[in-house]
Amino acid sequence: MNDTPKQSWWQRLSGGLQRTSSSIATAISDLVSKRKLDAATIEELEELLIRADLGVDTAARIAAAIAAGRYDKQVSDTEAKAILASEVEKVLIPVAKPLAIDASAKPFVILVVGVNGSGKTTTIGKLAARFRREGRTVVLAAGDTFRAAAIDQLKIWGQRTGATVIAREQGSDAASLVFEALTAARSSAADVLIVDTAGRLQNKTELMSELEKVVRVMKKVEPQAPHAVLLVLDATVGQNALSQAAEFTRIAGVTGLVMTKLDGTARGGILVALAARHKLPVHFIGVGEGVEDLAPFAARDFANAIAGIEA
Repeated sequence: MNDTPKQSWWQRLSGGLQRTSSSIATAISDLVSKRKLDAATIEELEELLIRADLGVDTAARIAAAIAAGRYDKQVSDTEAKAILASEVEKVLIPVAKPLAIDASAKPFVILVVGVNGSGKTTTIGKLAARFRREGRTVVLAAGDTFRAAAIDQLKIWGQRTGATVIAREQGSDAASLVFEALTAARSSAADVLIVDTAGRLQNKTELMSELEKVVRVMKKVEPQAPHAVLLVLDATVGQNALSQAAEFTRIAGVTGLVMTKLDGTARGGILVALAARHKLPVHFIGVGEGVEDLAPFAARDFANAIAGIEA
């Protein structure tokens, strides 16, 4: 029997963001505790925040907030962390939005996009588990027909969560598979249909035409589909996430983000830069492999975890 106490979400979040908070909060503490705030310190502080992937505008705003009224004074570590958390939270509050499932749409169709390796298929499995726990019926469409591993992975998630999986062999036409999945989900009055897609961003024209075809075919069955287009981003790619968000929004009309692998990087600040630049809703974040490690995004919790503030 496993006697390890189950961690709360806050413990998993702050633990998962430890590398990020160490790189940001520790560096700030080292800087502000050793010298008084002068122009050189403020500039160094700004550079440090830019290197931490928070984005130029946010970095400038945080540095200015820390400097406000404290010029030529010593700033305590606690004070600096509190200001950092407060400024980050301001950027994140407008994008922290839950994924709302419209119960009148049967099925509510979620198209999941992202580059290969971003954690797309695993995220779909975790979302399926979440929806099943909420008592919803779920159908999964293995639309990444290029990768046998993605198809197999989705089948395993289906068995694990009790979701129905519609899949074909590798190399099948993705659009016709999605047509089949949507038709099946509709006839069984399923609550949610989650569609996996290929993520070969290096071949943009092929990817674009495939996604366009998938959406076109969906609309033949359900004119309102997809009801949500989720982009899964891997936090470890840092600045690359900004261009991926721009590209996929252009190609697929992204309606919200899921950020994964925040526990594997010191670059969790990229979520702040994304929020500032693209202003896309952030629905979920992932800080580990387990089903419980994907949770709805909360601005204050994330800001405090990045700043290394205890709950």
